[in-house]
Amino acid sequence: MDDVSFIVKKGETLAIVGESGSGKTTAALAIARLVSGETGGTVALEGRDILPLSNEDLKEMRRKVQVIFQDPYSSLNPRQRAGDIVREPLDSLTTKTAAEKQEIVERLFKAVGLRPETARLFPHQFSGGQRQRIGIARALSTRPEVIICDEPVSALDVAVQAQILNLLRRLQKEFGLTYLFISHDLGVVQHMCDSVAVMYMGKVVEHADRISLFSAPQHPYTEALLSAVPSVDPEVRKRSHPILLPGDPPDPLNLPVGCRFASRCPLVEDVCHHIDPALLPVKEGHRVACHVRNRATETQAHPGVSRLSAGRIARSMMRRRALRRR
Repeated sequence: MDDVSFIVKKGETLAIVGESGSGKTTAALAIARLVSGETGGTVALEGRDILPLSNEDLKEMRRKVQVIFQDPYSSLNPRQRAGDIVREPLDSLTTKTAAEKQEIVERLFKAVGLRPETARLFPHQFSGGQRQRIGIARALSTRPEVIICDEPVSALDVAVQAQILNLLRRLQKEFGLTYLFISHDLGVVQHMCDSVAVMYMGKVVEHADRISLFSAPQHPYTEALLSAVPSVDPEVRKRSHPILLPGDPPDPLNLPVGCRFASRCPLVEDVCHHIDPALLPVKEGHRVACHVRNRATETQAHPGVSRLSAGRIARSMMRRRALRRR
């Protein structure tokens, strides 16, 4: 990861999206202190930097930040009963009595749509959707402030995905939760999230509220991702033109100089191969890391500054349209 920066408002959901290997999960696990190695910067929760914490302070942070993992088949201990799995964070991170823990576990089973008597069963006796409900109950057990949802429905059937997503939205309202939602499925993101950060090769290339990003994406990579989202609406399918990106992403251990997307970008210019673009605002609440789009914004703000730059942008846009028609 490199210079990843974003803010999640209390009670809202921020999605981090991108293709496999873009750094989504690494960013989330770094926030939760679940990856080892040197980490720079700050992660502020309620105004307090949680990265330097240790011992009891770190334990308190763990209570406030929980994770729902991607695979409900491997994230649950097969040797533990479901009730013990949900109770485990209470045993590790709180000082509640046995009676209080039992009451919390029963209440959470009901909250996620499981019968309390199923707490005696083992994970292999549940379906995939039910296992993920156990994982959600476990994440809720300590009454966290933030829950990191690491592709929580990608391993589930489509019908079950809808049930789990609706459950997460209901629980967010009921418990006042803040979600950091990791996904590569933009259909799910559009249903769940308030704002979106798009990552490419370890860097945020666009960050905006959900409506702005889906209605007017600014980065060419975001446009390509959105063009690949299927639709059941025939009119939408007629208007959409899938953008096929040439080549493969660069080697993450040997990143190129300049923009990391330059080798695949339909708008690429010479400057893109030499200078890494900064994440700059194109309008209020919408930031993008793209030399072409940032220059277009500057030209709109100062129309007399550079006619030559405006001409380059127009030619780039024509080149992109030609690629779409192929």
